[in-house]
Parts: sequence; structure tokens; C-alpha cells
Amino acid sequence: MRFTKPLWLTHGGEKRDADIYSCHVSPDGSRLATGAGDGHVRIWSTDAILNASNPAYTKPKQLASLSYHSGTVHSVRFSSNGKYLASGADDKILCVYSLEAGAVQHTTFGSKETPPTENWRIFRRLIGHDNDVQDLGWSADSSILVSVGLDSKVVIWSGSTFEKLKTLANHQSHVKGITFDPANKYFATASDDRSIKIYRFTSPPPNATAYDQTSNFTLEATVNAPFATSPLTTYFRRCSWSPEGAHIAAANATNGPVSSVAIINRGSWDSEINLIGHEGPVEVCAFSPRLFLSQPPPPPSVDPKSVPPQPPAVSVVACAGQDKTISVWNTSFPRPFVTTAELCAKPISDLAWSPDGETLYCTSLDGTIAALIFEKGELGYPSEQSDNEQRLAKYGAGRRAGIVEGADALRLEEGSKAGELKGVEGRMGELMGDPESATTGALTNGESATHINGTSTALAVINGATNESTPAPQPPKDPQQDKIDKMKNRVTFTKEGKKRIAPLLVSSSNQGEANLPRPQLQASMRQGGLSDEPAGKTLDLSKPYDGLPKGGLASLLIGNKRKYAEVAGDDDDERKQAERRVQAVQQSGGLPIVNNTADGLVPASSATAKKNPSDIPEVLRPAVVNPSLTVSQVRLAVPAIRGTILRPLDGTKLAEEQQTNGVASDMQDSDTNVIFEARNATGPSRTGRVQDKEPTRITLSRRNQTLWQDFIPRAVLLTTGNRNFWAAACEDGSVHLWTPAGRRLAASMVLEAQPVILDCRGWWLLAITAAGQAYVWNIKDMSAAHPPVSLAPALDAASATMSMQGHLTAAPSLMFARLNSQGRIVLGMSNGDGFAYNPSMYVWQRLSESWWAVGSQYWNTTDTSVTSAARPGKTSSSEPNYLDDINPENISAGIIPLLERNTTSQALLKGRAYFLQRLVKQLLSAEGFEGFESSVSIAHLEHRVVAAMILSARDEFRVYLIMYAKRLGAEGLRSKVEELLKGLMGQIYDDEDADEGERSDAGVLWGEGEEIVGWNREGLLKEVVMALGKHRDLQRVTVPYARLLGILDDLGGQAGADVAMITDV
Repeated sequence: MRFTKPLWLTHGGEKRDADIYSCHVSPDGSRLATGAGDGHVRIWSTDAILNASNPAYTKPKQLASLSYHSGTVHSVRFSSNGKYLASGADDKILCVYSLEAGAVQHTTFGSKETPPTENWRIFRRLIGHDNDVQDLGWSADSSILVSVGLDSKVVIWSGSTFEKLKTLANHQSHVKGITFDPANKYFATASDDRSIKIYRFTSPPPNATAYDQTSNFTLEATVNAPFATSPLTTYFRRCSWSPEGAHIAAANATNGPVSSVAIINRGSWDSEINLIGHEGPVEVCAFSPRLFLSQPPPPPSVDPKSVPPQPPAVSVVACAGQDKTISVWNTSFPRPFVTTAELCAKPISDLAWSPDGETLYCTSLDGTIAALIFEKGELGYPSEQSDNEQRLAKYGAGRRAGIVEGADALRLEEGSKAGELKGVEGRMGELMGDPESATTGALTNGESATHINGTSTALAVINGATNESTPAPQPPKDPQQDKIDKMKNRVTFTKEGKKRIAPLLVSSSNQGEANLPRPQLQASMRQGGLSDEPAGKTLDLSKPYDGLPKGGLASLLIGNKRKYAEVAGDDDDERKQAERRVQAVQQSGGLPIVNNTADGLVPASSATAKKNPSDIPEVLRPAVVNPSLTVSQVRLAVPAIRGTILRPLDGTKLAEEQQTNGVASDMQDSDTNVIFEARNATGPSRTGRVQDKEPTRITLSRRNQTLWQDFIPRAVLLTTGNRNFWAAACEDGSVHLWTPAGRRLAASMVLEAQPVILDCRGWWLLAITAAGQAYVWNIKDMSAAHPPVSLAPALDAASATMSMQGHLTAAPSLMFARLNSQGRIVLGMSNGDGFAYNPSMYVWQRLSESWWAVGSQYWNTTDTSVTSAARPGKTSSSEPNYLDDINPENISAGIIPLLERNTTSQALLKGRAYFLQRLVKQLLSAEGFEGFESSVSIAHLEHRVVAAMILSARDEFRVYLIMYAKRLGAEGLRSKVEELLKGLMGQIYDDEDADEGERSDAGVLWGEGEEIVGWNREGLLKEVVMALGKHRDLQRVTVPYARLLGILDDLGGQAGADVAMITDV
């Protein structure tokens, strides 16, 4: 090994050399880029560094000096394709440079800088971080650039357009390292939150946008174990991925009390191997880009059968950090085979290998830039690059969408792409009024095609000579197009007697024209662009012209609907016939001019044309209002009577209902096609009297085959049903019930007014009448869950919150009414409030309101908490975790998240809570409200817990309880923790002979029995104790419970193994 440290290889300053923070070698190995505290990015010749001791070497040493940053440059990285160089600094900006041809820039007059020999220019400035940029990384195919910084963000940029594709905020502290998988499937980031996060991604196309990549770049795994006690004093955490893609070398890990480098295995993401030997924290790791063999590879043989098997290849990794020592490790030995101490006076900041894998460059904070040159065979014998590719192939590296079949297929592909690009540019140019967009010829394989009078002539310049290619035979022309061409050349005379060709806009022709209709002004500009006259002379000045087409500004923006008669001719009879024909077609909905789609205005076609809304049932008449509504305190709108009412069987609830009822069905697949239909009488009376209407026909069908049929002598307003029963509500306030086979379940139930809401869940049926009375029945037992309850308290409470503004406001309306699986009524209001009826207390309770949405830190946090809590395979203990029984789907589709989403959409997004938001923002900084946000957040969690108990929401209660316990531990609220643990324990360990006066009251005990909302009380208590055990100020409270529950015995029996706990709920 040879060590070289040229004196000229520094970022020189007036008093001392600048600190060097980063270095990187270009893919071709000819350049070394360095970034330092002077804000400069310097590019050096590696040839000059390796030949520093050769006095005969006279070639340039410094190739360029780039000073586009206003602060310390922390990272420099060449792209994998060698096209770009990126740098990040503490000015929060990323700079991307490219090497351009042409004369180099001159140095500033009076500057001591070495004149550049390469023309490096800044290509892009990227702004996306809120704090220092610490590290950069390019993907293996240079499709993306990822930057990390002290703002805890991971920002992903396109490697082609350098548009920001996505920002990841999964880390909780400074992010100080980034490395890419050479197989181009993952990248890993290292942070001061003592974790490494691995993200999975798919290489985006060159024209990717942030909208396209919303589902890309997903978190695959988080590695915490090796960094639990890692120090936070390191400037970097630069990790590295091995060239065969199997391992990650993670810096700043610990193994007990000593510093180490953790080797993380791909796939399982565990770290069983540690490289121990450095006396201080390791800040940077770097794998050599080549694999090495223990003996020289055999020479290539003509006979493939005689090729001997290759010896196993090993990888080489270099590590350095605060102890100013570089260690080089070989995966076949347990100890480093090279250790260099005291190379510099300050910590080593970065390492970079040359592409051949036998030269290692290092930088230090004392301004050192040095190189360690290994002799041939010292590290081993480098294997071929194809060996790396072979090993990466098993991870999917190098796979592409397909291979071009031949030259014809390649030309077809290029032509298709060129046609799409030309169409987009032409359409945008015409929309912007650009006359050049239509006249610019399209370049295809270096040839320029110019369209003149409908013919295409290709001109190719070869060796200075112009050759004309033979035009291709033209297809037969359309007679309609011939007529249009004649109209274009129609000669007219102005008032001055001048002869001219009248312009004509033909929006119905798509021959070489844009598909969107163009107004007259743009059409005249297009016409003028093809002639030598200016655009203004093509306007018809014989008529008054105010710069806008007929129809005014609206026609200028969206175009005129030009009639066929204007193109066909000037004959009055022909024009009238064409107008009548077009009008008749338009009335049937068959000829729209353009359709407004998600992609903008597109031409009408059979695929985008709107269907004639003939399938929507028409409103026959309004329902006859019940006289009781005139004196009712609450009056709700009554649905109109429609000709047909359809109720399909909801297939998404089949599995849930089967689980709830314990009923299995062999008809699950066919049940999704079952439709319950109520067809009201639509024709005239058969007897001549108006009141003698035909009965309503009730039909249940599957795939258009009738299963059963019934008739009702009254008009039906609403229908509902599931696999247990079907129900229909009539105009006279009666409710009829059927079994799935069509048998009448009960005599018709008569209510005081017409039902306006009819819903079912399992065996429960909900009916809300126009008078505001809510009925809930259990159809299986033919009983009521509680007496009829009025909606007036909920509506009045919701309107009271709106009247707090000091002026009259509209009363809130009922947005929805639902049943949960326990038969509880849940209401959502238009002001965002959510209510549920408690049948045991006979009272409405408010479960959601805008106060929690504005003041709580836990608003809309259910989904992320469950994802992290109930993620399978993350616990190392063989003991089952109670969170494994939680279904994230049940949480996200639960009642409480439903009510909170309604509050968000109705109160926050629509601005109804604007003044409340302003008040809360002022309270956060007001004197006397220092703990306002914390108090409201804890109250919100307590509210969620009791709401889940009211609704008997099993999964939601479990997650909210653990979130509440963790927040209490973080806040150190000892009294609430004692009360929580005492209530959860209840009487499961009390003496049966104890007096009732010695026991706590039932309110604190959270009910009686061994279960709480379907969960084992002891299991809940264990989980809460484990969640609170890490807080030392609460251990006097939690340790006695841990002893009582046997948790400490379990921990001792595992001999230091990790305990299954809930993390980051």
C-alpha cells in the first residue's frame, strides 16, 4: 500500500486550509470532486494525484473550481452515468453541474484561483430543504437524486428534469446519511433518531411528475437495534451498500459500550455482524465497488466445459470516523487487514473508492485530502464487472420492460413518441396563440419534414448537399376534405374592390389540425402563419370586428360550436336542413362538441360521450306529508316518490356479517349480484279513479332472474336490506319486512310519520321518521333496543355551537345516520359534529367536534398508529402480541374515524372553523395557556377511549388506550397513570372476602368482569405497563404491577431477549 498526500491538494485559505467535508470519484475514475467549508466545489485530476511524486508530470492538476454555494459544502456526488455532479451545502440549496463543450470560463481578475481547464457550468439549483443539506445520493441508473438534511426530510428529485417528486418525513431527527442499493430497488437513510430506514422504489421515467409518484417510495423497514445507544455527536452517518447488494455497512452503531459498524443483511434487515475496533464513533463507511477473489481468475478458455469453477468472491469495506483511523475489512476475515492511524489531525469526514476498487481517497476536517493506493493483489484480485451484474440479477437488477424486436419496431416506437410530442406541442402552441407551433417541422431521425399544400417533402443535408427524397404516394382524399379545401380558396371582394381569399375556420376537420375547437382569432393567426401576409390582413374587415369572435369572451376561451351548414354551403334550404339535423342529434345527447374530462377538454367520441340519463328513475310526485309534522318540534325532509328504487346487496359486508352472525353461506359469490327492487305505479289508473293506483311491485332478483315477488298497496319511499332480511318503508309511514326467501317476517309496523332514513346492520334495523324520531329494532329477536328517541337534543346542541358566533346562522342539517354492529345510532351533522345515542344512559353524546380538530395533536392519527402497532413480523418475542389481533381495516372504517373525517370535511375544509383556528393559534402563545395544546390532546385521547367504550368498538378501544397510556407516560402524569392502572386491574386480584366498602367504585374500575370491550383485562394491563415501563419517573408505580402480573419473571426468563411491545403508536 502506498500513501500520498500532495501539498497542492487542498482548499487553500488566507490563514489556513478549509475543512474538507466530502469527496467523490467520477464513474470513469478520472476526476475527484471535493467540497469544503470555503463554499467551493473543486474538481481534481486523479492522474495528477497518483503521479504527485513524479516531477515529469506537467498536466493540469485542478480541473475546475465551482463557487455557487454561499455556505459550507457538505456533500458532492457524481451521477452514475457521469453526466452530472451534485452538491449540497448548509445554505439549504442543492446545485447540479454539467460538463459542457466550449471555451472555459476565465478566472476573476485579481483572483488567486487556478484557471480552469474544463467547462463545468451550473445546470440546476434545487430548493426543497428547510435546513442544512447533509448528504446526497444518486440511484444506480441515475433516474433519481435523493438529498437528506438537518430538517429531518428526505427529498427525492427526478434525475432527468430535477423536479421534486416526493418529500418523506418519516425520520424524527436530523438525517445524515444516504446510500443506494446497486440493484436499484431500495435506498437507506440514517438519522439521529437512532434508526436506519429502508425505502422501496421503482425507477421513475424521465418525464415523471410528483403526481405520478404518489404511491412510489414506500417505507420497507426500520432498523433500530444497533443504534439504541449510538452517540449524537457525529457530523455524518454515511452508510454504504455492498456491490453485490447483500449488505449495508451502517456507521455510528454500538455493540454494548464500544463503537462499531453494523452489517445489515438484505431482506431480513437484521444486523448480527458488527465490525469492532474503532476507539471513537465511525462516521463514514464505503464499500469497494468491485468484488475480489483470493486468487487470480482463470484465463478464458475456448471450451466452456473445461472452465474451472471460480473461487468465492469477497467484498471490501473501509471505515473511518472520529478516531482519525481508517480500517479496511475483508468479509472473509474477522479482523481488519489494514489499519492506518493518525492520518490527520481531525476526524475523517468522507471516503471514496476509485472504480477499479484499488484506490481509496479520504478527506478530513483539518483540510487533508489523501489517497491510499493498494498494490495489485494486496486486497485480492478484482473480479469482472459481469460478476457483479450476475450477483445483482437475483435481486432483479438490469431487468427492463422489454427488448426491441428489430429496426422496424424501433422506428415505430420513435415515430409514435415523436407524434405524441408533436401533438402536445402543437395543441399547447395553438391554445397560447403561437403561430410558429403549426409551421415548425417535426424532426425524425435528423430529417426535417415540411408540409406544403398538403404534400410532405423530406429534405436531408448530407455532406453539405441537399437531397430530395421521393414523396410517398398519397391516399385517396376524402370528398368532404375536397369541399373544405375549395372553401378555403374561395375568392371574395371587399368594399374597396380588392380581391382576397376569405379565411375559414373548420373545427370539424382533424386533418393536420388541433383536436380542440379554436376561436376565430387563433384560426386567423394560424392561417396568417402559413402565408406571407401579416395575421391582421386575413381578418374580414368588411364587417365590424372588435377582437372577439361571435359569442364574446366565452367563445374565445372554449370555442364556437360551428354548425355543419356553415361548411356545407350558403344555400338556405340546405342550411336549414343541416341545422334541423344537428339539432335533432344534439337533443338525443349524441353530438357533444368537446367533453370535460380529468385530462382536460377532449374531442367527443363514443368513449367519452355522456350517456343519455334514461336509466335514472324519474320523480313521480312528492310524498303526502303526514299531518303530525305541523306540530312536530323536528321536521326532516321527506324523500320524493320515484318510479323505481333499487337496493343491491352490499358485497363488502358479507364477510363481516358472516363473522358477526356465525353463519356461513355457499352463495357468497352469487350474493353480490342480488338486487332488491321496488317499482311504484307509474301509469294511469285502470278503473278511472285517481286513488285506484296499481300496487307497488317488490322483486328480488339475481342476475336478472326473479327469485321472489310481492305486492304492496302503497307507494314505497325507501328500501334497505342485507343477507338477514329486507325492509321497505312506505308513504303512509309503514315498514314491511321480508326474509331472504320472501316470507313476511312481521306485520307492517306503522310509525307516526314517513321514514326519511332507513338503514340496517346485521340484524339491526334503523328508521328515522320525518318527525325526528329514531327507532332501532333487533329483527332476530323482534325487540327494540330502546324506546323511540328524538333527534331534537342532537340538532339543538349542534345549532347552539353555531350560534356562538354572535349572529343568526342557518341551523345544521343531518348529513348521515348509521348503525354500528352493536345497534348504536351514530349521527353526522353539517357543522362537523358527531353524536351517538347511549341506550344505557338514555342520552345523546357528542363524539366529534371541531374543537378537537383544531386543538388536538392526535387529530387524524388513527391510520398511522395502527399501521405501526399492528404490523406483523416486527416482534422478536415468541409470545403473541395482543395487537396482532387488531385489523387496521376495522380501525380506518370505524365509527370514530368516520365522524372525525366528517368533522374535517365539514368544519375544516369548508372554513366553518376558521375563527376557532385563529383563537387556538393565539392561545398557544398566550400567557397562562402554556399547557393548552398538551391538555387538549390528552382530553381528546380520553374522549376517544370513552367513545370507543360507548360504541363497543373493540379494535379502536385497544389502539386509543395504548396511545393514551404512552402520552400519560411522556407527560409524567403520575396521578392519571395510577388511576388508569387501578381501573384496568379492577377486581381480578382482589380478595373475594373483602368488604364492598374497601373496593373502588365501578366507575374507576371501567366496568366489572374479566373483559373490557371484548379484551382480556389482564392482557390490557400488561400492555399498558410495558408501554409505561420506560419512563423512570413512573417506575415506582409501574414496577409493583409488573411484579404482580409476572412481567419481570418473563423478562428474566428470556435472558435479555427483546419483549414484544407496542412501538410508536
